[in-house]
Amino acid sequence: MNEILCLDKISLTYHTKQGEITALGNITFNVFEGEFVAIIGPSGCGKTSILSIIAGLLKPSNGKVLLRGNEVLNPSPSIGYMLQKDHLFPWRTIQKNALLPLEINKAENDGEKREKVELLLKKYGLWQFRKSYPNQLSGGMRQRAALIRTLASSPDILLLDEPFSALDYQTRLNVCDDVYKIIKSEKKTALLVTHDISEAIALADRIIVLTDRPSKILNIHDIDTDKTLSPLHRREDKGFSKWFERLWRELNNGKND
Repeated sequence: MNEILCLDKISLTYHTKQGEITALGNITFNVFEGEFVAIIGPSGCGKTSILSIIAGLLKPSNGKVLLRGNEVLNPSPSIGYMLQKDHLFPWRTIQKNALLPLEINKAENDGEKREKVELLLKKYGLWQFRKSYPNQLSGGMRQRAALIRTLASSPDILLLDEPFSALDYQTRLNVCDDVYKIIKSEKKTALLVTHDISEAIALADRIIVLTDRPSKILNIHDIDTDKTLSPLHRREDKGFSKWFERLWRELNNGKND
């Protein structure tokens, strides 16, 4: 597989009135094309900071991020960022929300790109709701619309910052399936931050486990559940409980077996 993303010895130190606080210490990992990688770790360990650094929104104290071999220094349309909330603009229709990245990149008159967004809306069941406003849609449909908006700029990699955490449990399971299918169908690479161990196992090819702050990589696991199954049905895989127990123990002990 081709490497698409490389974090090389990333560290992050905050300066406060009380002194320096090291949030991230020497974070190094790679993501390969077509992979779905999850990051888990204790609350407050800097998972979202890693995504912000990758997206070019936050400058690391040391180290560098490479996307397809080129250093990431500023936000780029090659990196799609999907946040915890859908952040759809309530005064814009679903179609106009989905087209927003084209407007930002001054490509709203590009017929081919507009057609691609319309095709995504049709393909994933939102075309009939294109004239609707966000408050007229369910939480799951809004997240689908947010993902299509993220895909509009044809990013090389998707960064997912706990995108299902605002949903109730039942909706969360269904939307998790929907988002995974869309990402795989569009042949995208994804990096997910989540506090939910089950979610990470259900979705990921590999899971990166972080220590408490200052955060370092404790382990990187290849998850061997049946990838022909949907994330929902992967939870019934015979190896699922084994992985849950192992990861839960690592997060709570902060050390390997």
